[in-house]
Amino acid sequence: MPQPSPHTFHIPVMGLGYTIDTPVKVAHFGISSVISIIEDELVERMREFHSRNAGEPYTEIPLTEIDHRAQRITAYLDLVQRIVTRNTETLRAEAFTEGSDIEKYFLLLPEEHPLRIEFELMKAWPEGEMRRLMQEELRQAIVPGAIDVNIMAKIDREVHAKDGTKLPVEYAEGMAAFRGFALSSLHSSIVISAGYNPRIYSYIATFPDFYPDADGQIRKRVILKVSDLRSALIQGKILAKKGIWVSEFRIESGLNCGGHAFATDGVLMGPILEDFKDKREAVTAELYELCSSSLAESGHHPLPASPEIRVTVQGGIGTATEDRFLREHYGVDGTGWGSPFLLVPEATNVDDKTLQQITVAKKDDYYMSWASPLGIPFHNFRPSTSEAQRKARIAKNRPGSACYKKFLSTNTEFTEIPICTASRQYQNLKLKQLDEQQLDPISHAVAVARITEKDCLCEGLGASVLLKSNMTPAHKLEAVAICPGPNLAYFSRIVSLRTMVEHIQGRISLLNENDRAHMFINEMKLYVDYLKREFEAVKHAATTKQRRYIETFKENMLNGIRYYEELAPVLHQQAVTQLQRFRKDLEHHAAEVKAMLLPEPVLA
Repeated sequence: MPQPSPHTFHIPVMGLGYTIDTPVKVAHFGISSVISIIEDELVERMREFHSRNAGEPYTEIPLTEIDHRAQRITAYLDLVQRIVTRNTETLRAEAFTEGSDIEKYFLLLPEEHPLRIEFELMKAWPEGEMRRLMQEELRQAIVPGAIDVNIMAKIDREVHAKDGTKLPVEYAEGMAAFRGFALSSLHSSIVISAGYNPRIYSYIATFPDFYPDADGQIRKRVILKVSDLRSALIQGKILAKKGIWVSEFRIESGLNCGGHAFATDGVLMGPILEDFKDKREAVTAELYELCSSSLAESGHHPLPASPEIRVTVQGGIGTATEDRFLREHYGVDGTGWGSPFLLVPEATNVDDKTLQQITVAKKDDYYMSWASPLGIPFHNFRPSTSEAQRKARIAKNRPGSACYKKFLSTNTEFTEIPICTASRQYQNLKLKQLDEQQLDPISHAVAVARITEKDCLCEGLGASVLLKSNMTPAHKLEAVAICPGPNLAYFSRIVSLRTMVEHIQGRISLLNENDRAHMFINEMKLYVDYLKREFEAVKHAATTKQRRYIETFKENMLNGIRYYEELAPVLHQQAVTQLQRFRKDLEHHAAEVKAMLLPEPVLA
């Protein structure tokens, strides 16, 4: 069992390409990160790139291979594992000289970490045998960060052969991506996001690496990205009944995050974390009983007597104070810092043009869009070249994208084989259908905007890493889509890895001059704005179901605000000014929520 990272933070998955090789860049410094593996064509391009950089032979895995998707992913993950192992061994063998990577490893640790204290003691010790022994102990203590991977459970389209024949279900996108990880040499975790997929959950149970070995260790582990305790427990029980232990619940803010946004029904982060804090032991015990029974019945090795379920949280964290409060007050085991790392070229892949754009971006440049073909709200960036390309195509009366990769092809409104709603094919068909409805000009314009707002994410979210690596994107589609969380509006400096880590640890502050409220308030504002959109859409003619949804959303929001009112003194124990502002923000948002009143239903 690999030793855990010495850091309490990790770098979550971002887009398709922004963290696709982040472990190669940061794992040897003990920092864990997450790779997106859903886009196998990009994975294959990066395998070619890193094979050549590492001096390893590269043989293409062509599309003609029926299982090319899984094979490409396995080959890439195995390559990343080899590179990280070599990087770690090289670092471990270095001399402790100023500016060396081995010194950087320990300097990145919090000042109170035992290894950092031991390192500082070694540095102060005079030359001699004792210093050499101290250095050897430090070398042995070095462990790399985890090489975790991510799949979105919703992306599991069944695929077809060239003649249109549907291939067996194990070749579906999500299934094949999962198999690519399961057959790799990694000793790490798969992060499953975007909800429950029955066939993938059943598929997990067919791979032995997900079961305990004779020592109770699990070679490949499952992390569930969840929005609340209820979904965590439901999904955890489904897996436990199959003998699969969930090693971590990764709580992500429904709206204060990057990429796709999965809003709760107005339940806010604070109450969600409180729920986990109160019921964590009971949930662990329940899942342990279910999983142990299933393992015994199926003849597998048992779990250890006291297995751990880690709980981590991510989405909108911006200061060391917030990070520390989450860990100390709610007892979470770690935090995820995503969007700020887009400003760290040592860690992530942002091309030069986009990198400069986000350093000068305004708060309004980050917005919630409906650009995703999945029909899920999607955080977007107005100045992106992808957004400019989308608008240019509309101006030329050629809306939509050429659809080469088809990963988000889910619509069968016009075709038997699913197509993508961002594709030129779909948008042309949909616009023709719209013209036949002969709507009034305003309604027609609104409908056109909704259709053409969809953008190609398969190409756009992978273009940046190719451009940064001096590779030409396929079909010369160089427009970059980037999907930071709104928290990036408060960061503007391109910085080194060490500088960003110092910000996370509270040694310095990288916040810009934008007025930043507490992360709980920022999330609350996003939920108020979301509720306003939902309210405006139905307020004149709400159905019973819509009325119930709005009222439930409001009730959850107001319950959350009352929770924060009680939490406020604990949250701001020594900062009177911050406490006053926090309470004022709560009062303001409570008034906004209460003001959204649906008219009484008309009785028949």
